[in-house]
Amino acid sequence: MASTIRNPLEWGWDQVRHAAHALETLEASATRPRDDVASPPMVRRIAATDFFDIFRKAFGDFGAYRTDVFFLCVIYPVIGIVMARTAFGYDMLPLLFPMASGFALIGPFAGLGLYEMSRQRELGVAVTWRNAFAVLRSPALGSIVLLGLILVSVFVMWIATAATLHTAILGPEQPLSMGAFLQDVFMTPAGWTLIVVGMGVGFLFACLALAVSVVSFPLLLDRDIGLGTAIRTSFNAVAINPVPMAIWGMIVAGSLLLGSIPFFAGLIIVMPVLGHATWHLYRTMITP
Repeated sequence: MASTIRNPLEWGWDQVRHAAHALETLEASATRPRDDVASPPMVRRIAATDFFDIFRKAFGDFGAYRTDVFFLCVIYPVIGIVMARTAFGYDMLPLLFPMASGFALIGPFAGLGLYEMSRQRELGVAVTWRNAFAVLRSPALGSIVLLGLILVSVFVMWIATAATLHTAILGPEQPLSMGAFLQDVFMTPAGWTLIVVGMGVGFLFACLALAVSVVSFPLLLDRDIGLGTAIRTSFNAVAINPVPMAIWGMIVAGSLLLGSIPFFAGLIIVMPVLGHATWHLYRTMITP
């Protein structure tokens, strides 16, 4: 037969090997010599007009692989719906917006497979959705995992901070309904204070996540370098291009907001386009 059900022991052994590979690369990332950290890749200055070319290429990738990326990215609206259901079902309604907006903090990690598809298309490889999983064979997998954990930590800190702000400004009582919650937020002075303070604090978290990850994930996929070098290069990219990076942040935030309406369904299109655009942004800013 061309296709058979695999022996459970064989399948389990494969998973053990994959886990061992991840641990080995994780250890290699932690013990990598520091000589590569001293010479981070060079960062180019870019202009806001470069985004036209970046998104032209991103839509080209999306058009070439739209069936495959639809298959990959259908998980994003599912995650959004699960988050919403969690908020409604477990008295976490005040955290619904922080969780939805906080998705942008871990979005660069979630787009790894899309970066890989764009990278392989540049190499002339015939790409399908399976190519996205080539990330698991990357020599820098350990660094990628560590960087992902950093972004997850930032996301968790944002959620904890949002919960603390809600309790401090509106009190510990949970709203009895969505209507009551919206009235508390939009129709009271305390609610407006929560909006202003929350947006300000959220902006700081977004700036941190952007500085850490704007080019670091694509850089780790493209070159076998240390995690410190990747993060340092990402900070340099933001420092050298503050205005374009501010515009990029607004594009990402606005696109994710539109993609979340209605019921996060638009993320099936928004996420792959942003993912491919992130790869081409990296190619535009970092010298070969």
